Formats: sequence, structure tokens, C-alpha cells
Amino acid sequence: MPIAITRPVSPRIGECELTHQPRSPIDHGRAGEQHDAYEQCLARLGCTLERLPLEPDLPDSVFVEDAAIVLDEIAILTRPGAESRRPETASVAAALALHRNLVFIEEPGTIDGGDVLVFGRTIFVGLSSRTNESGLEQLRNLTRAHSYTVTPIPVRNCLHLKSAVTQIGPDQLLANPALVDLSLFGSADSVAVDPAEPAGANALAIGKEIIYPEAFPRTAERLIAAGHSLHLIDMSELAKAEGAVTCCSLILRP
Repeated sequence: MPIAITRPVSPRIGECELTHQPRSPIDHGRAGEQHDAYEQCLARLGCTLERLPLEPDLPDSVFVEDAAIVLDEIAILTRPGAESRRPETASVAAALALHRNLVFIEEPGTIDGGDVLVFGRTIFVGLSSRTNESGLEQLRNLTRAHSYTVTPIPVRNCLHLKSAVTQIGPDQLLANPALVDLSLFGSADSVAVDPAEPAGANALAIGKEIIYPEAFPRTAERLIAAGHSLHLIDMSELAKAEGAVTCCSLILRP
């Protein structure tokens, strides 16, 4: 049974870091309700929830994915690209220490978990405004002994690699080909987002089930036509903070 590490929404989420979209008011209460529904969906799909303590003074702290990269063998604590987010990693490290040996990305490296896509024994790393070459090289060195290959992927016009591509099956991706060069992913099959829904490439696969935002119905139809089972949820308030379904949890196998 997978473990899902989550954290409640900070009351200061309206002060979140933003890179690619204008700031708009975020209803904290509604964001909390959406996050509760997200956790309930994880639980229905068989995840054991481990909730981190609220971090009221860390606006982006609900997006726990960015604080760590969890492999079967180790957990890598990141050094987020936004300085304001670096205090988020301490409580994530404490939780992960119960499940994995910990290693750390160190200065001058920066890397956000949202830029990391583990695809079998290949770790694709987006080089974005939040992740730099030093972070990528440190990740390569930390995972080499466990037989992973680290492959850089240029990220353009979006926050993270997983804003442009996510894994939806053992050898299948959901992607926006306008944001990422799919030839860099080798022979992996892909489902393209509907062109009218350029932000629709972020999906969270839990086994054979997929958690997906209800804001992208045309892409949802494409996923269903490709044989996938979807669980649609409202992420509209969290999306105002450039959040998505992968961002709000760290999924690990016990």
C-alpha cells in the first residue's frame, strides 16, 4: 500500500511564489476544502496518508513534492530554487527518515521535486528557473550507485518539468508537446493534451488509477479514450498558486 505524505494549506498561500502566471486572490478556505478532497481521493485509491504539520508562515508548503525526490532506495532532500521555500524541507526530512536513508542537495545546487520525473531507471530532470546544473549533477552523483541514469530536459514557458509532462502508465506519458521535446524521452508512448488546455499535462498516477484536475475536460476525454481510469477533482484555488495534482503529495512505496 503506497504512502502519501501531504501537508495542510498555509493561511498565507496568497503570498506564494509565482513565475508564469499573474497573482490573483486565493480563497484559503476553499483551497483547504479542495486539498481535503484530494487527500480523500488518495485514501480511496489505497494510500496511507501521513500528514505533515501545518507550516502557517510558509506560503507554498502545501506543495510537498518540491522538497524531496523519493526513490525505492533513498530519499533526496532538495534545495528549492526559491529561497523562501528552503525551510519546507526540514519537516519533510523528518517524515522521510522513517522510511528511507536520506541524502541532500547542497549549495550551490538547486532542484525542485516538480522538475524530476522518475521513469523506470531513468530520472528526467527539468532545467528550469528553479533547478540548475549543479543540482542536476549532484542528483546524478547521489543516484549513480543505485543504477539510475539522470537525463536533463530543457524546460520552457512553464514552471516545472511536470507542468509539461507526467507519467500515466508503465511506459506512457501525458505531455504538452509545445512545452517539451518528446524525442528526449526515447521510445515512451505519449498522450498529448488538447491544444486548448495547455496546462493539462499534470496527472498523478496511483497504480492504474489517475487523479486529474476537472479543469481540463478535453484532455480528460483523451485519457479515457486511451483506456485510463480517471478521478476528477477541483484544484482551481491551488492552481492559482501554480499548484497541480502531483505537487501536493510525496508518494512512496513502504
